Amino acid sequence: MIPQHAAAGRRVRVIAFAVAGVLVAGLGTTAALAATGAFSAGRVETITTPRPTPSVTEPEVTPTPTPTGPYREGLALTPPMGWNSWNYLRCNDLSEAAVRSAADAIVSRGLASAGYDYIVVDDCWQAGRDANGVLIADPARFPSGMKALGDYLHSKGLKFGIYAVPGTVTCANYWDKYPVRGIGSLGYEALDAQTFADWGVDFLKYDFCRAEINDGLVEQAAFTLMEQELVKTGRDIVLSISEYGESQPWTWAPGIANMWRTSHDLHPNWKSLADHINAEAGLSQYARPGAWNDPDMLQLANGLGPNENITQMAMWCMLAAPLFIGTDPATLDQAHVDLLTNPELLAIDQDPLGRQGDRLRDADGIQVWGRQLSDGSYAVAFWNTSYSNLSSSVTLAELGLSGTFTVRDAVNRVDLGTTADVVGSPVVGAHGTALLRLDPVG
Repeated sequence: MIPQHAAAGRRVRVIAFAVAGVLVAGLGTTAALAATGAFSAGRVETITTPRPTPSVTEPEVTPTPTPTGPYREGLALTPPMGWNSWNYLRCNDLSEAAVRSAADAIVSRGLASAGYDYIVVDDCWQAGRDANGVLIADPARFPSGMKALGDYLHSKGLKFGIYAVPGTVTCANYWDKYPVRGIGSLGYEALDAQTFADWGVDFLKYDFCRAEINDGLVEQAAFTLMEQELVKTGRDIVLSISEYGESQPWTWAPGIANMWRTSHDLHPNWKSLADHINAEAGLSQYARPGAWNDPDMLQLANGLGPNENITQMAMWCMLAAPLFIGTDPATLDQAHVDLLTNPELLAIDQDPLGRQGDRLRDADGIQVWGRQLSDGSYAVAFWNTSYSNLSSSVTLAELGLSGTFTVRDAVNRVDLGTTADVVGSPVVGAHGTALLRLDPVG
């Protein structure tokens, strides 16, 4: 959840300077905070009551489950789907009322029944810690508290997600100047994990957010420590980690996290979308049930063009990517809802084989991607990276297939006949994608 760096590649670590030492605030109870006037007009001011500074030395960790371990990869056997508050509400507009409204719309508009069941409250929900060190929610913006919010989501058949960081500073502390300090999990990992479990949390977004600069942490060890504490709670909590692909988490995160960001934040423009898709090439070997590459949240209805909306949805499904809506679901037009709930696209994304698609060709303005599916069928995407309408084709031999197949356009949900040799795409609009499903005949 940090801005993209102008010249940063996926595997380039950002070099930065930081002032040594971090202001860490301790907070009293909610009632005490209210009495001090810390909460004013729904905003939280910085509280500077001292508390013991947690150690910033690298935490010791015990061995974690292997990539085929029975616990972590027993969760999220298909890519998680849901809604996240950040792209829509960011920091200052986040509130219990806004989250409940989004959840209601997710249900009423058929998105929940299509599989979008995680409701993730991102950064800026926190008001500090009480006298016992327990995280507390902003009482003005979340008057019922987080457990009550989780109970409400569960009553709607939804799942409850929350945001935390392994260091001392959240992304909103740094990028949005969110004033509340002392809300990072460094030194509080066990307490925070148990608090989340007590609140009924089902999904934790754990965002590294400059912890290597502020706190001297190392990604794998920091994320592993929280994973172990989550396991100890006895509650099934999906772990989503975000360190922007800088330490190549796909090489070490399976067995520790259920999903990991592979790049910096996706922005609602063509260059960012294309860069994020291209960054996934070569990563398919690391994805499998319970362990997913995450190219970031959906930006549908946030400024992408119509063909680009189709491309993100189609290519995220080809990539077996988690699908998290990042806009106001109540105001989505029906075309966006239809795209998000397209059952043929979602069947590809949620295919239980869990095999991420591979880029097979990049030539003449069209990329061809292929993905094996669990029932012997095959998905092939023709992604038009140009500014012109184009069509293309690929042979079954290039896809590693033989025999006769029916061809189905999964975006438009129409049959395109059968083939025993060449698979041709429809005309694909500029920046658009055709996603075809090939089913064996006989």
